[in-house]
Parts: sequence; structure tokens; C-alpha cells
Amino acid sequence: MFRFLAILLATALALPAADSLDSQIKRVIEAFAIIEQNAAAPISSEQVFYQGAIPGLLRKLDPHSVFFDPSQFDQLRKMEASTQKGFGTIVSLLPGRVIVLQTLPGTPSAKAGLAAGDEIVGINGYLINRLDLDQLTELLTESRQHPAQLDVRRPGGNGITRMVMTPEDMETPSVDRTFFIGPGIGYIRVASFDERTGKDIRRAIEKLGGEHLAGLVLDLRNNPGGVVAAALETAALFLKPGEQVFTIRGRGVPEKAETVPETASPYAFKLVLLVNEKSASASEIVSGALQDHDRATIVGEVSYGKGLVQSVFTLSQNAGLALTTALYYTPSGRSIQKPLDTSQFELAAATVHPNKQQEFHTDKGRTVTGGGGIHPDYLVGPAPLNRLRIALDASGSITSFATDYLQRNKVDADFEVTSAILDEFEAFAGARGIQPNIGEWAAESDFLRGRIKTEIFDQAFGVERGDQVELQRDPVVLKALELLGG
Repeated sequence: MFRFLAILLATALALPAADSLDSQIKRVIEAFAIIEQNAAAPISSEQVFYQGAIPGLLRKLDPHSVFFDPSQFDQLRKMEASTQKGFGTIVSLLPGRVIVLQTLPGTPSAKAGLAAGDEIVGINGYLINRLDLDQLTELLTESRQHPAQLDVRRPGGNGITRMVMTPEDMETPSVDRTFFIGPGIGYIRVASFDERTGKDIRRAIEKLGGEHLAGLVLDLRNNPGGVVAAALETAALFLKPGEQVFTIRGRGVPEKAETVPETASPYAFKLVLLVNEKSASASEIVSGALQDHDRATIVGEVSYGKGLVQSVFTLSQNAGLALTTALYYTPSGRSIQKPLDTSQFELAAATVHPNKQQEFHTDKGRTVTGGGGIHPDYLVGPAPLNRLRIALDASGSITSFATDYLQRNKVDADFEVTSAILDEFEAFAGARGIQPNIGEWAAESDFLRGRIKTEIFDQAFGVERGDQVELQRDPVVLKALELLGG
């Protein structure tokens, strides 16, 4: 019934202009009155319009225009403030298992005594080993909203410890990794864009040496975007004053170009940006601007292609509406937005096919590709999977081995995975049914050394140290280092 009303409203708004808005709204009200009086079960206007009519209409426009009921709108405001409820735990999700990698100081998890290597076997009465990854992710997300009861197994122990934790508001920093990955070459990972991101990136750069850096790898992979002003502030860290960052164009929005402020004092060191298919929105604005001005080399995979300008409108009764009102264009004129499927988005206009051409040119005349998303200068994907790697990941054998190893051994910052440790792991995996032939083990020895060391460092020193190890064998990062001369 709600779908019927949504389609009715969408169809009404698609009628010729001669059919006045008043008459269209009148038909919607008449339809609702009939439904309210004659439907087999009682319904409320909130159900019809909050869950049916308004969301149904927006689904015909584009995939990103969305209606927020009062509770959802409140959550949106909290997300914009980069504050979320949580327990302060970083975990490894495995099929049917959750292993704690790190607890952050002063958080509910640390106060409760949760520690690296602990295995969470139950949450609020649900047994973890009976859930697939999607169910597990949903359970963890839900558990962060209310007090949660955790059943925990300590490493090497058979008993279960029960903990009750209450989630607290936590800052979620957008700049979550800062370290060196080569002589004079820094690495900064930006997980999202919020109101502090530009300042946090500058602070991270200064921590690494500022203008004295030989080069920087700025990792925007898996970054879904966020506050556009933060993208402008980030681009201004590297572009010259007065250079264009992006342009917006829309039917009811005057065309406007955003440029780097004249007061900007950009860095001049070499720069490589990393993107992938999950880099979107503000990430693409920054990447497109730096690529068009030949300021940075882009490495990775074609980005997501979300270049819609979202204007957030406050409605009555504390509801809200995020509506697409324009499109983002890079300095060379590329639309970031990928073309939409006309069969899905019948009411879309320019957002369906926003790209008139495929080739554009940078300041130095290099050809860059349009058509949606940012196309890297060097296409490099993640390391490919094979049968053994898939089996090890699916079973969680490497994470479990790291936990077991740390129960029996102490490691320091100079720890390396020796041949003896590899043999020990082979026996550990074999006992769990993973028994490839000698050739397969030999071919994967470098991969195994890196992964085992990563997992051990995750649990022994924290996930940032583990990430530093992991990046040493990341094909995308290795290409960036090659380009920077590292």
C-alpha cells in the first residue's frame, strides 16, 4: 500500500506543467484519505509519508537524495560532529569469530578489562559462531547503541568471562594514521572528511616534518567523503592560491567556482594520492583537483563516482531532507558523478547522464578521463587472492596463530617471522584442515611472513603498528613509493 502511494506521488510530480501542483497534491490527499478509511488494517500518516510516500519519491530521483525522520536526522547531526557511541574496541571480524586487536585507553572496553587477543563469543545472548559476517556486523552495530553483555574467552583459557559495558560518545578522528613509510616519505590515511580534517592533516604533516618531507602518500581509499568545506581546506594545503578546486552547477543553483584562498600557504613536496572504488564525494573532489592541476599523481582504482551536491533541508517536527540540487565538476570540467540508470531513476534530469565528453586535459595538457569517478594516473589494485589465501582468511588461522604465539612468546619492535615460525604456523594451520602442497606453501612464504607479522603487531603493539607492516607489501603503496623515489 505504501509503495502504491509512493508511485502515485512520483507519477503526479512527473505530470506536465499544465496540471497544477495544487491538483496533484489534492490527488495525493484524496488517495491517503481513502487508504486511511478503508485499508484492512489501521495505518498512521507518519507511516504512510515517513516510510512510504516521501522515500518512494526520492528513490526515483537519484540514489543519494534521502528523507530523515526525527531520530535519523538526529543521528545525522551526530555523525557530522564526528561523535558516535561505542566501546573503544578494535576487532578482527572472522567467520563466526570476533578477536579483539586493541582497546583504546579510558574507554568502556579498557575499563571492563577487555584486552588484545580476547575472543568475544557472545553478545547479548547471541552466539557469535552461529552468525555470518553480515549478521555479525549488524549485531555489533546494534550493540553499540545500548548497554551490552559480552561473553569473552581469554587466550589459552577454557572458561567464559561475562562483561557488561555501556557505550559512550567517542570522537572518531578522520585522520587515523600518520607515520613514515620510507626515508623522508610520510604516510597519512584520511578515513573521512569532517570539520576538523583540514587542520588535522596539516597537524599530521607537521608531525612528520612539514615542508622538509621528501614526499607524502595521502591515502583516501575507502573514504566515503563528508564535509565539502573540509575537501576545500585539504586541497588548499597543496594547491596555489587562486587555483580552482571545483565548480557546482545545477538547475536552481547559480554556477559557482570554489578556489584556494589567497591566504593559503601550500606545501610543495611530492605528493601521491591513493583512491579505490570506495573513495567518494569529498575524496573525489580533492583527488580531481590535485590531478587536474598536476599537483599529485593518483594511484589505485577508479573512484566511486559520487558528485552530487546534497543540500540538507530542515523540515517540521525535527525531520530532514537531503536533496540533490547540483553536480560537482573538477577544474578541467569533468563531472565526478557517474551516469545513473534511467530505468531506476525516472525523475532524474542532468544527473542521469552528466558527462558530455570523455576526454579532458590537465593544466599541463595531460589527458584525463571523464565519464564519472576519478580515473587514476596509474591503475593498481590490491594483491590478488588465491586458494590458500582465501582459506586462511576464511578460517581466521593467522589471527588465531598470532594470539596463540603471543601467549607463549614475547616480541619486541625488531621481531621478524623466521623459518621456524613459518614451520610452526604450517603445523598450526594443518591441524585446522589447511594442508596445501609444499609448492603452495613455498610460493606464499613472503605473504605469510608479512601477514603473520602484521597480526602479531596488531595484538602486541596496536593496529597502527600492524598497519605499518601491512603497507610494506601493499601493491598500491609500493607503486606510490616508486613514484616518490622511496
